[in-house]
Amino acid sequence: MYAIVEIAGQQFKVEEGKKIFVHRLDAEEGKKMKFDQVLLVEEEGKISVGEPFVKDSFVEGKILDHVRGEKVIVFKKKIKKGYRVKNGHRQNFTQVEIISINGKTTHKKQAPKKETVPPAEETAHEEKKTAVKKETKKPAVKKEASEEKKPAEKKPAAKKTEAKKTGDKKSPKGKA
Repeated sequence: MYAIVEIAGQQFKVEEGKKIFVHRLDAEEGKKMKFDQVLLVEEEGKISVGEPFVKDSFVEGKILDHVRGEKVIVFKKKIKKGYRVKNGHRQNFTQVEIISINGKTTHKKQAPKKETVPPAEETAHEEKKTAVKKETKKPAVKKEASEEKKPAEKKPAAKKTEAKKTGDKKSPKGKA
């Protein structure tokens, strides 16, 4: 189940248990509020759309905290004119937790519980795991000195042949 509700001039898609940040509301922390400007409600595949609001629908929320958003830097500059202005801004927000939609609360699914093992069996089980791990690991084998790689021997550079030394060269300028 979800709804689209208008809070402080903005529209939010809300579900039960969801926490949202809205523009600062004039309310104390811990106070419950009803938001009656519901634009759309989806309930078990059935969608109700309002004109502009859905009649007899509301969203109930609890004010958790008043916080400030991250700082936004506004920097203006005009090239070759010597004009530079730097301003910062932090928006004020209110954190709201959605409690119910139309007064209906759906029960959240609980995480599956882990099987509990008595302490005596648990330690025996852990010992078996460690024993298996030890068996699967192979001991490191050290290489003998004769097996180690030796650096490759460097070969002397090949000597240039006479043909390469005297090769066909153009005659110097002024001769021929």
